[in-house]
Amino acid sequence: MEEVIERIGQSLGISDQVTQLVLLLVAGGLAHLLLGVVVARLHKVAQSSAQRWDDIFLSALERPARFALWVLVAYAALQIYPLAPVLQARTLQAADTGIVLVLAWFLHRLIKGVEQELLSPARGTVSSADRATVRATTKLARIAMWVVAALMVLQSVGVSIEGLLAFGGIGGIAVGFAAKDLLANFFGGLSIYLDRPFTIGDWIRSPDREIEGTVESIGWRLTVIRTFDQRPLYVPNAVFSQIAVENPTRMHNRRIYETIGLRYEDAGKVAKIVDEVRDMLENHEAIDHSRTLIVNFVSFGASSLDFFVYTFTRTTVWVDFHKIKEEILLEILGIIHANGADVAFPTRTLHLEGMGPEPGA
Repeated sequence: MEEVIERIGQSLGISDQVTQLVLLLVAGGLAHLLLGVVVARLHKVAQSSAQRWDDIFLSALERPARFALWVLVAYAALQIYPLAPVLQARTLQAADTGIVLVLAWFLHRLIKGVEQELLSPARGTVSSADRATVRATTKLARIAMWVVAALMVLQSVGVSIEGLLAFGGIGGIAVGFAAKDLLANFFGGLSIYLDRPFTIGDWIRSPDREIEGTVESIGWRLTVIRTFDQRPLYVPNAVFSQIAVENPTRMHNRRIYETIGLRYEDAGKVAKIVDEVRDMLENHEAIDHSRTLIVNFVSFGASSLDFFVYTFTRTTVWVDFHKIKEEILLEILGIIHANGADVAFPTRTLHLEGMGPEPGA
């Protein structure tokens, strides 16, 4: 091999070191092209498989692999054509750092690809709780991976990790006192990701605070909520560890709970009306019959005979629920009128005692 390199250098009129560098660059270029062809072939093979994980792995590997190839070429070039000792050492440290960063880049792309695949619509409907779990896990994995990569980079450039960790333990106490609100919000965001009370896109509200709207984003310090009048509401994450939060998005049903009053003059028709309303609800396709369904006469009101309707719809969509509720209330009104009765309205009867004739009449 050395004889071949020497002959090529003599024919080109250049030194052996320059010849080796030229051949190394040519080999690197050919390897770059060959790597692209191999990855393209592997993509075709992966697309024919039923699983998507091989595509994700190849997509994450493609660009970092090409970058790593040229880092290795540069590393080999330094072995062929050494620089000044100090510059050589610094350049080798940069090459080591480059390898660490390329590996971290690949893992970052891989984690991101896994997250997108798990949340992809092609995998079917994913519940808000599962979406929160996936986002929390992948975000923590990326943070942990970059922290480890940063420590490896510091070690590669000659920084003592032991001293840094010891300083971090002492400085952490001071930082904890100085940034207690920031840390409270950070751990509040962490608890949101782990406990999964809500996720992006959920409609939430708090009976303790004037908080209600759709969650737009969950950061490590703030959660952004878009209120129903389209104003952004920025809530520190620490607040959610101190208040109760309702999540109507995760409701299984919506409830219809109405009290309807009939006139006292329709007392003989109350039982029939109640039975017909109950039969109507038991046969209504929009009502969830696996849930509680109650229709009963309940009280003698001040000016009405009251019966109440307690049932649940199948849908949880706000607009559809009100359409169904309107339809049911109109059917109840039709049943009342069909029986010759009517809905009562507040009335008052005034009884006047008879008065004798005026004196001297």
